[in-house]
Amino acid sequence: MKLSDVPQLKYTDSDNFFLLSGPCAIEGEDMALRIAEKIVSITDALHIPFVFKGSFKKANRSRIDSFTGIGDEKALKILKKVSDTFHIPTVTDIHEISDAAMAAEYVDVLQIPAFLVRQTDLLVAAAETGKVVNLKKGQFMSPEAMKHAVQKVKDSGNDKAWITDRGTMFGYQDMIVDFRGIPTMREYAPTVLDVTHSLQQPNQSSGVTGGRPDMIETIARAGIVNNVDGLFIETHFDPANAKSDGANMLHLDHLEGLLKHLVAIRKTITAF
Repeated sequence: MKLSDVPQLKYTDSDNFFLLSGPCAIEGEDMALRIAEKIVSITDALHIPFVFKGSFKKANRSRIDSFTGIGDEKALKILKKVSDTFHIPTVTDIHEISDAAMAAEYVDVLQIPAFLVRQTDLLVAAAETGKVVNLKKGQFMSPEAMKHAVQKVKDSGNDKAWITDRGTMFGYQDMIVDFRGIPTMREYAPTVLDVTHSLQQPNQSSGVTGGRPDMIETIARAGIVNNVDGLFIETHFDPANAKSDGANMLHLDHLEGLLKHLVAIRKTITAF
């Protein structure tokens, strides 16, 4: 698919990577608008195509007392307000077949969580909405296996699929990115590197996922050097108090400097 197939996506004629970024979860309207406004100002200046990311609910949680959301319709309406306010597309996760049609009324890209990417009925439901379907590679799957997930979307009459690599399980409590998979997956669909989730440290005894945010720039640089089409970076103005995935998110204050470095690297790479 072409990036220009995504409604409202600007700067598709640039040589930059595109960016999926925002908080892990929608915690409220003010926080979503505040984060979106900051990212828009940065990506506009750098001519980076930008999709605002926010989960309308978090269905995959370690503990029953973990934050799951502020209410499905309330969160989806906030995503729509972000889109309308800043004239940008949005992406959110779906977890059940019934989520697909509901979320498609509010967002431009439907994201399939990594643990669910083999669920055929969920992929078909997402594809049938006609929206872009962002397929997160399962932590347990090879890059080559993702061609079948892409094919499910295509066989459902939708050729607008992306693949997002979010790391591969390395033991019980760590993730690793195998950059050999990037060119493989790019043969099937535009490929995104999920920088922040690749740095998660899951299955902690506390039931709260850990992370290595100090490695964000290292992984992001390597992704750009290896020609990923896009980057996925979760960010928040107060990661320590974020209601989900704060341990591996980038502080919003650091996003501009990081993206400036990455744009410079991409310009160098494309010059060869």
